[in-house]
Amino acid sequence: MTSVVIHVAAPMYYKGVYHFFYQHNPHAATFGEKMVWAHSVSYDLINWIHLSHAIEPSEPFDLNSCWSGSATIIPGKEQPVILYTGIDDKKHQVQNIAMPKNPSDPFLREWVKHPQNPVMTPPSGVEVDNFRDPSTAWQGKDGKWRVLIGAQNGDEGKLVLYQSEDFANWTVELNPFFASDNTGVCECPDFFPVSINSTNGVDTSVQNQSVRHVLKISYLRRHQDYYFLGKYGNDEGIFIPDVKFTGTSLDLRFDYGKFYASKSFFDHAKSRRILWGWVNECYTRHDDIEKGWAGLQVFVTFSFG
Repeated sequence: MTSVVIHVAAPMYYKGVYHFFYQHNPHAATFGEKMVWAHSVSYDLINWIHLSHAIEPSEPFDLNSCWSGSATIIPGKEQPVILYTGIDDKKHQVQNIAMPKNPSDPFLREWVKHPQNPVMTPPSGVEVDNFRDPSTAWQGKDGKWRVLIGAQNGDEGKLVLYQSEDFANWTVELNPFFASDNTGVCECPDFFPVSINSTNGVDTSVQNQSVRHVLKISYLRRHQDYYFLGKYGNDEGIFIPDVKFTGTSLDLRFDYGKFYASKSFFDHAKSRRILWGWVNECYTRHDDIEKGWAGLQVFVTFSFG
């Protein structure tokens, strides 16, 4: 069987099981027009069980592919919700929701798509074919959910902030959460707090004086993952990095090799944050086709304490 593993979509820990959702072309060792969400599970992050695809193109809002996204576990209900980018029947990029058919199943084998899909469409000032990769959502002190979408307008890369009270009806903030000139699209945003007093990880929604925030952006033009430490103003809905993006060796990167489109999640079982990243290797397209597979996934645990 030929296959391609692109980047991680929505890693998470749920009911004692680690879940790895990832972009996958089940028909060829190359990127395809009908990408799906593949799904594997593990108890130890070493030995994996491959399950049936979690999300596949089937509706007008994702007919041409199911691209990357994230998983958020709703407290109280303790139920995961997936946000993902669909390439719709007009080739526009829109954001959709999927939920587990049976939340009591620790393997979460089946997923159903929300009847209100798409829940987000490209707003004014965002190109319809560069609006993708919803981040893991976090909950503010006001109880509202917030999520970032990667976007582009000309040469400007930006992250667009959406808010919701019920995780189904979303409103866009007029001002970008973050923007950078002459970078092009910001892909696969990741936004999370880190403790300034401990090396333990903290939950994505934590906001207090003991944490700072990290914003990670995958710049497609550079094919590298950059990160910024800074201050998050929940009330203002903006992130103020300590330093601006310079496009030079001074910028902070997670890795200096072929490491891209990373995604982190908080591991409640061991109070740590785990970062997954896509390693695209150094083979040619012809080599990938010949060997029948392409792409690797790697993960690390880390802290900024």
